[in-house]
Amino acid sequence: MKHFFLLLVLISGLSVTAQADINNLFAAGVDDAERFTNDYMAPLSEGMIYSISNGWYNSGETKPLGGFEISIIGNMASFKNKENKKSFDLNTAEYENIQFVDGSISKAVSSGLGDLEGIRVFVEGEVAPGVSSREEFELPTGLSSENINFVPSAFLQVSVGLIKGIELKARFLPKIDTDEVAVGFYGVGLQHELTSLLPAEKIWPVAVSGVIGYTHLNGTYDFTDTEIIAGENQKIDTKINSWNFQAVVSTKLPIINFYGGLGYITGNSKTDVLGTYIVQSGPFQQTIEDPFTLTKKVSGATANIGTKLKLGFFRLHADYTIAQFNSLSVGINFGFR
Repeated sequence: MKHFFLLLVLISGLSVTAQADINNLFAAGVDDAERFTNDYMAPLSEGMIYSISNGWYNSGETKPLGGFEISIIGNMASFKNKENKKSFDLNTAEYENIQFVDGSISKAVSSGLGDLEGIRVFVEGEVAPGVSSREEFELPTGLSSENINFVPSAFLQVSVGLIKGIELKARFLPKIDTDEVAVGFYGVGLQHELTSLLPAEKIWPVAVSGVIGYTHLNGTYDFTDTEIIAGENQKIDTKINSWNFQAVVSTKLPIINFYGGLGYITGNSKTDVLGTYIVQSGPFQQTIEDPFTLTKKVSGATANIGTKLKLGFFRLHADYTIAQFNSLSVGINFGFR
């Protein structure tokens, strides 16, 4: 369960680094550690933004005044065939201290989504006049090495019909707080059915609407007690914000319906690596306070298609989204009207 939440708050990738090699990365110096970790984490951040941004609608038809729907929704942003997201080129000319053991100047290494293993690097420096120290270590691999090929999210969503053609939506994951992990998120959205403004709208075979949704996720991972590296108050704090703008069209049938949408997603993430870190090995031993902050901005077009089955009070829906990270969204819904 803990590892699911680490993944959910986008820190599983960095926790892999921490549990295996964070001491070694800091031994290369703060600048090198920051550059590597930023490239390593970027695809994870992007995948999480796309994952939490989906699932805002399952119809182009909005609910009437007082109508409501309660949904449990799960999203999976897949990177199974995204080879360009699973690795990045590490060019030692861009680093101050990291060098490849095999003498390469540049080569592909695993991102937080990847599975490249066994790539060894070293740092070397003078610790006293005429005395040098060399530290050799293996770079971390990513989620694919654990046969994980998607970035998940799950939440509760409530939709309520307001005045004619307008539906208010809210989504949230109640905050879960353990000794090491705390995570929760919320969002708010609005859907406006444009066909409700047309004369004799009830006889139209389709519904067309616009949807705007905002989602915020906040998660922390405290690894002070893992004894990976000396120090205190060591934690990762991640905040993600995303906006989803969609044009939606759907059929208006009594039992089974089909819907699709075209839109645009934009979002950003900010990950603070906080606490005191005491590097006790290698040529660059030092004490580091709140080492660095990682940021990632994402934007791109999306298109999806889905279906919804209505069986009285109970409904099921599923849809597939094509984007930078293709996503599957499924939901169980309970509602009136």
